[in-house]
Amino acid sequence: MSGIRTFTIIKPDAFEASYTGPIIEKIEEAGFKILNMRLERLDQNRAGKFYEVHNDKPFFERLCNYMCSGPIVVMELEKSNAVEDFRKLIGATNPENAEEGTIRKLYATSIEANAIHGSDSDENALKEINFFFT
Repeated sequence: MSGIRTFTIIKPDAFEASYTGPIIEKIEEAGFKILNMRLERLDQNRAGKFYEVHNDKPFFERLCNYMCSGPIVVMELEKSNAVEDFRKLIGATNPENAEEGTIRKLYATSIEANAIHGSDSDENALKEINFFFT
């Protein structure tokens, strides 16, 4: 059985482009309830801890720099089948491959500046929620 909670980040590129409002509207229209939300700015240490799972990848430093480049909006969301439904809503990581109408198809500019993060499993959703909201 899938969980009812997931986690998302509206990334710096989407925040800077003033897409926060339209993205939140799409999230709510899709039936997600926002349980917690906060505007935050990551520093290198915190970004490194959040993306620790990628610390051996060649893109790790670039990812951390990008996530520290401006404000982000973090949210804890609730809905039945939350993780799977949210992954469908945001679309493929590469916006060129994302389905029409998905958040990334509408608001992302590249595979790296892809507007939004969404948890990829129930287990990671809990870890990510706890990272920002406990």
